[in-house]
Formats: sequence, structure tokens, C-alpha cells
Amino acid sequence: MYATIGLAIGIVFLAELGDKSQLMALTFALRYRWWVVLGGIATATAVVHIISVAVGHFLGTALPTRTIAFLAAFTFLAVGLWTLRELATADPDDEQSPPSRFTTAAPFFVVVSAFLLAELGDRTMFATAALATEKEWAGVWLGSTIGMVAADALAIAIGILVGKHLPERAIGIGSGLLFLFIGALTALDTGLPALGILPAAAIALVVPLAAGAVLWAILGHRARELPATSASPAEISARRADDLR
Repeated sequence: MYATIGLAIGIVFLAELGDKSQLMALTFALRYRWWVVLGGIATATAVVHIISVAVGHFLGTALPTRTIAFLAAFTFLAVGLWTLRELATADPDDEQSPPSRFTTAAPFFVVVSAFLLAELGDRTMFATAALATEKEWAGVWLGSTIGMVAADALAIAIGILVGKHLPERAIGIGSGLLFLFIGALTALDTGLPALGILPAAAIALVVPLAAGAVLWAILGHRARELPATSASPAEISARRADDLR
């Protein structure tokens, strides 16, 4: 039992290093409290891996993995666009206007649903299913869950360190653009698997770059309008008096 747990931890931990899930964990850590992200990842991982060890290698033919992957891509794109929309429509005079990583509605549900969609049909799931055909299922399930949570915890720690040195507005912009990149990369990797990861990543960068350019233009336009709209009544009266002279 203990040997199976240790084996599963090692396999899944190494498989997750540099995987898309770590980038997702880092992005969520910029947006929400770290224990919410870690709890959501642990919950989603436990659910996905109990399915994989229960159904085993038959799971690959039982789930529409392409459809699930496209749903995951849509989820990431929607979260990214919503985050940037909050920034674009926020009141620049309000100090609390940047979308706070501490107050976004239902963060636990967002993390759980995103990781569920992303991990269903992922390579880690099939590795867990294959391991469960030879080893004790309980040990495989527990070890694989611990291994994945540990790997993603490293990314969460990086997100925490980065978040401490960035203002809320920069965190909001960065997390929104990262969500868009993950969504575009997931869609390309699912729809055009023969493209390769590097070309897909290069093409996926176009989406956050375009969104960032649009956001920059909107914020720049609002900043130029701000002096005229934020003037006090006394300042407006003084300007009118100067114009009459």
C-alpha cells in the first residue's frame, strides 16, 4: 500500500512539472486566496482520479475528451475576458476598482470546475488509470492526488510571491491575459494536435496580446478624459472665469 502511494506520488508529481495545470494554478493564485485555490485543486483532483482508477483504461473511450477540452478552453477564455472587462469598466477614481483577488464571486467553484474540465482526458489521468490496473486502486488514487496537489502547490507558491510585489491592477491584468493564453492554447492543442506545442503557444499568444492592446487603448482613453471629468465644481468655475477674461 505505502509503496503504491509513493510510486503514484512520484509519477504524477514528475508528470505535472511544467504541465499546463501548473500555469493554471499560478494564474488562479494571482486571482484568489491561496487556500481557496489549493482546496479547489485538491477537490477536482480527487474527483478526477477516483474516476480514473475506478473505470481504468476504459475511461478513454467513455468520455468525449475533445468536447471536454473545448469546454475547458471556453471556461478559461470566459474568465479571462470577464477579468479584463472588470478592469475596463472599473471607476478609475475608486481605489478598490481593480478586480480584487480576494472578493471575486464563487472562486472555489471557478477553480474546481476549471480543473475538472482541464484534467478530464489529460495525460495524468490516463497514467493514473494505467497504474490502477496493476496496483491497489486506493493507493493509486491517494498517491496521484497528493502528487498533483504537491506539484501545483509549487506554482501557487510562485503566484503568492509574485502577487506580493505587484499592485492589484497589475495582478488583474496579468491573470486575465494568462487565462486567455491558457484558453487559446487549450483550444489549439485540442483542435489542431498535429500543430505542436511551440507553434500552438506562439499562435495562442496573439489572443492575450490583442486583448491587452484593446485594454490599453480603453484605459488610455479613459485616462485622457479623467482630468476633464474629475474636476471639482470650484475648478470648473475657475476655468470658466479664465475663459471669460
